[in-house]
Amino acid sequence: MNEQHLSKRLEKVADYVLEEGTVADIGSDHAYLPVYLVGNSLCEYAIAGELNEGPLNSAIEKIKANHLSDKVEARLGSGLSVLEGRKADTVVIAGMGGPLIANILQEGQKHLPDVKRLVLQPNVAAEHVRRWLKKNGWSLIDEAIVEEDGHIYEILVADRSGVDPYKEETVEKQLWLGPYLMESKEPPFHAKWRKEYDQLKRIKSQLQLAKNTHAQRRIEEMNMKMNWLEEVLS
Repeated sequence: MNEQHLSKRLEKVADYVLEEGTVADIGSDHAYLPVYLVGNSLCEYAIAGELNEGPLNSAIEKIKANHLSDKVEARLGSGLSVLEGRKADTVVIAGMGGPLIANILQEGQKHLPDVKRLVLQPNVAAEHVRRWLKKNGWSLIDEAIVEEDGHIYEILVADRSGVDPYKEETVEKQLWLGPYLMESKEPPFHAKWRKEYDQLKRIKSQLQLAKNTHAQRRIEEMNMKMNWLEEVLS
């Protein structure tokens, strides 16, 4: 991977950043995305945020190698703390679990008032991110799903426009599956949730051997989710 080529996953993330202003990439992984964005004039300035010294040094070397030290800055810090003293128009958090992304947003809320767009790519449990966005006044304006090297990734895009894609009667289903992804039903969506359906079916058959109350509650929850999946996969 170099500055002219990103993974399919990060290319889709890059499609959603705002061209004007600054992009902050939290947990930047060698600054691949910031270097790509600035190098291709897809944003004006970028911050590569890293939690540890090793990845930070790798990001600095990547930035220097591409002669972008005047437009891409590597910063050491936890989550959104790398925005201390700076403003970002777009914040990207990609390649982490949904609960961790939600936690980073929650702990870094004081850095979010000036942010215009969030581009979030949870590796798993995207419903945690959707739920956080909905609870904290962010509007989910688009979603994408891509398959790469046998893995399927969801990308969530949010701003403060006031758009509400959720319907009261199906909100839990939409938080789990994604309100836009449910409608588009792209091949990776079908592949992801067909696999999940089969897994729920296996777990359910195992739980049916247990006769305790906890197992029964789990079965009821799985029945609900399997019904949802039968509806969207039909």
